[in-house]
Amino acid sequence: MTVLPDDGLSLAAEFPDATHEQWQRLVEGVLRKSGKEVSGAAAEDALSTTLEDGLRTRPLYTARDTAPDPGLPGFAPYVRGSRPEGNTAGGWDVRQRHAALTENAALADLENGGTSLWLVLGEGGIPVTGLAGALEGVYLDLAPVVLDAGRDTEQAAEALLRLYAEKGVDAGAVRGNLGGDPLGYEARTATPLDFAPYAALARRCAGQYPGLRALTVDALPYHEAGGSAAQELGASLATGVAYLRELTEAGLSVEHAAGQLEFRYAATADQFLTVAKLRAARRLWARVAELCGAPGAQVQHVVTSPVMMARRDPWVNMLRTTVATLAAGVGGADSVTVLPFDHALGLPDAFARRIARNTSTILIEESHLARVVDPAGGSWYVERLTDELAQAAWEFFRSIERDGGQAAVLRSGRLRTDLATTWAERSKRLAKRREPITGVSEFPLLAEKPVEREPAPEPPSGGLPRVRRDEAYEELRARSDAHLAATGARPRVFLAALGSAAEYTARATFAANLFQAGGIEPVTEGGYEDSGATEAVLCSSDALYAEQAEQAAESLRAAGARHVFLAGRGEYAGIDSYVFAGCDAVDVLSATLDRMGVS
Repeated sequence: MTVLPDDGLSLAAEFPDATHEQWQRLVEGVLRKSGKEVSGAAAEDALSTTLEDGLRTRPLYTARDTAPDPGLPGFAPYVRGSRPEGNTAGGWDVRQRHAALTENAALADLENGGTSLWLVLGEGGIPVTGLAGALEGVYLDLAPVVLDAGRDTEQAAEALLRLYAEKGVDAGAVRGNLGGDPLGYEARTATPLDFAPYAALARRCAGQYPGLRALTVDALPYHEAGGSAAQELGASLATGVAYLRELTEAGLSVEHAAGQLEFRYAATADQFLTVAKLRAARRLWARVAELCGAPGAQVQHVVTSPVMMARRDPWVNMLRTTVATLAAGVGGADSVTVLPFDHALGLPDAFARRIARNTSTILIEESHLARVVDPAGGSWYVERLTDELAQAAWEFFRSIERDGGQAAVLRSGRLRTDLATTWAERSKRLAKRREPITGVSEFPLLAEKPVEREPAPEPPSGGLPRVRRDEAYEELRARSDAHLAATGARPRVFLAALGSAAEYTARATFAANLFQAGGIEPVTEGGYEDSGATEAVLCSSDALYAEQAEQAAESLRAAGARHVFLAGRGEYAGIDSYVFAGCDAVDVLSATLDRMGVS
């Protein structure tokens, strides 16, 4: 044992190191108190959390949890970043999204922290003819421009390149991406596109504009259809490989073809999974590039997840996007787009765009997040999760290739089925509030006035669906809103508290949260007769239920209650149904509104 000099700062130096086995025994003791007789590895498994893709996160990681060598930043397999310096030179590219013509909005973003622009053009966005107006006043030799024009990509690209020429921008100074993504468009719309125009744009960029890419591999359609992290990665790999095949057949070298691609991924509020996803994505693409004979790093554009954006209590979205942006930065994203907190409601206002910009700015400038290359590097948990996710994504990619490639699985419906299966499982967790949504399924605020925005242009549709975490609860809240508009009051439920505050508070709070998630107002004051409710919930301790539940239920029925709940579990006469942690909240709330006649 090494003896350190006594500098007055020793910490527990006289105690021996704790072992993994000692920790397991402590866990066994805790579990034993809760009625679980497990030991050894089984005790550790009992505290593990199951994720999608067959992954599990364990409660403790140590040096025994090995993972492949991630290499050095800027070197293959690029797990630790695509450049040796990471984002330390000035942070990541703060890329702001615009889907409508708003006077000076693009210029305001660039003057106040944004460093590039992402313009949605054509259907679902700014008219291609409005491109020059959207970029009015923008120094095109300084600000990279990324297009997203779907089937209008060729027209939009020509308009942008013409604008560069008119402004006298040197071809060597042009930066950005023309946004060609025919498979992404097909995923959105089920409409196949000819690849020839995209290949022509790629050849043109490779020959004339060294800093301009022609193609985007957008994984958002698969994320927004309910896909898991591994499915998002696997589909993006299959798309990238399909584009490499097409470009090389069109005459580009493998190296030039790979240099025309930029990958777009979603960042969620599950920060560790997002960090692992971006690190795994670079590792996987490095493997593809190696096999193709064109080693190189993946360029990543990361967008805060539209799936996680709630329509109720949208202010909480600021917190979600902050966590997601932090994860994107830690994960080594090259460019980050923070969607405004009101993105799900329509066109964002100036305040929302400002907060979105400043989210990145605070993390870069004030939190100094970009000053460290690969902040998560060396974490046993992150390294292991990165490896496990990479393995799962690689298997999904291989299954797509076995079935004929990305275009084939899109057209056969196989990918839609895979994503729908994943989303169905996740929907069960959301319905049971195993995956809580703050402000929606947890701690909703019924009295809050809805935030209203101008409608955004309708995005292209017809292909894969777009899902949201809040959709089941949003439907319930919409029913409650309609009832409020028609009758002047929300549907109500009476919380019948038994015993002292210490006995009923926990379950009364639980029940209030549960019913408010469905737009049902809990009434706690006065008696049942004055509540205006047609149903009631008994709230107390198990001990008091055994003594009083049946009698209390009888009294509530005598007072006119048509349905009596009990907050907890058990078997009591006179109780119609039970609500408890892990029950299907969506099913309970939907049935309750049905009985109340709330359509």
